Amino acid sequence: MSYAKYPPEEVESRGEEIYERQIRRKVEAGDRGKFVVIDIETGEYEIDEDDLQATKRALAKRPAAILYGVRVAYPTAYTLGGHVAMEQE
Repeated sequence: MSYAKYPPEEVESRGEEIYERQIRRKVEAGDRGKFVVIDIETGEYEIDEDDLQATKRALAKRPAAILYGVRVAYPTAYTLGGHVAMEQE
């Protein structure tokens, strides 16, 4: 998805910062493997086992939201033809 207002690097940077500063400690223990979709302009987020459902809820709140997604306790949200292990604590 392309956002004219922000280059992809800034979307990633803002999303990661919000996740680390405001969200991670709230979701790490009980939500492993779920997707967090963050509005990088407001800091609001949605969490769900299905990233599409989380995205739909975020966009229902604010249709013009600039969104960043992360998978709780995983180094990446998705894999292509492989297996990604959870991060160790």
